[in-house]
Amino acid sequence: MKNLFAVFIVGSGGFIGSVLRYLLSLFGQKFSLTFPHGTLCANFLGCLLLGIIIAIATETQSFSPSTRLFLATGVCGGFTTMSSFTYETFRFCQDSEYLYAAGYMTLTIVGGIILFGIGMFATKIFLKA
Repeated sequence: MKNLFAVFIVGSGGFIGSVLRYLLSLFGQKFSLTFPHGTLCANFLGCLLLGIIIAIATETQSFSPSTRLFLATGVCGGFTTMSSFTYETFRFCQDSEYLYAAGYMTLTIVGGIILFGIGMFATKIFLKA
């Protein structure tokens, strides 16, 4: 029964994250239909949010295991998207837009790591203040 509850928690968070990602993608299309702004922003915001969640969870122990599952695995997992990132990079390559593909890959990976670190370290500093 405990595992079923965990599945429900992750699925509920994933639903929320997926809907938010979809809405962000629609918003991103207002800027460009050729560059995936929505996916990039979702991955960046998801990495930042995950850094904040991890810092709060490890520094304060104020999140229960269920809350961590809901927020980190569910919401952040549903909000960020490796499959869309892969598809969009592949489409750049299909269209012979290799510079866009390389830039998008680099920006997504490096930017995600940097934003995760910023979220984690800024939260730790904030919690100690």
